Amino acid sequence: MGQPDNRVGEAGRLPPGQRPQRGWPVTHYGPVPRFRPERWEFRVFGATADGDKHCWTHEEFSALPYETVVGDLHCVTKFSMLGQEWGGVRAATLLRLAPPAPGTTHVMVWAEYGYSANLRLSDFDREDVVFATHRDGELLTAEHGFPLRLVVPHLYAWKGPKWVRGVEYMTADRRGFWEERGYHNVGDPWREQRYSYQEEPGEGPEL
Repeated sequence: MGQPDNRVGEAGRLPPGQRPQRGWPVTHYGPVPRFRPERWEFRVFGATADGDKHCWTHEEFSALPYETVVGDLHCVTKFSMLGQEWGGVRAATLLRLAPPAPGTTHVMVWAEYGYSANLRLSDFDREDVVFATHRDGELLTAEHGFPLRLVVPHLYAWKGPKWVRGVEYMTADRRGFWEERGYHNVGDPWREQRYSYQEEPGEGPEL
């Protein structure tokens, strides 16, 4: 039997303005950081339920439950990678291990060099959001975010930073790196929320 024609299915899964991508282009701002496992630490801080900061060494983080999810990656530069398998620690696992305080509405995901991306807690707390260490069963390369990158399949890929180092729980929204520089505060590819001038009232704090 021949292989099924997936072109129609792919077209139906592509957000407006996106095109399917077969390879995985390298896109990021700034240099690729050098990984030093003995210095690496993952932190959850801010509005935690117990008021404490929670920290994991690289060895400790690597021992957390490893799970796989299947999710798309939609880059704001208009390419989409559909049906990718990502392996790592789900955001929901971290929320269980280090619960946010009542009243927490957003998170700021922090990465190397002070890079950041803000997310609504409801966008962060989804079953397919994962702090990925692997793609399709293979360890991420440094250029693609090793040792850790966040994958948020239902939003544009800039909302999932490479080289993640921690999460800050927030009781009010703040803009992250690209959001301060003119990108949309929410970043829903199905609504083509690319730029801040497209924001409607309530979708982001004042610039």
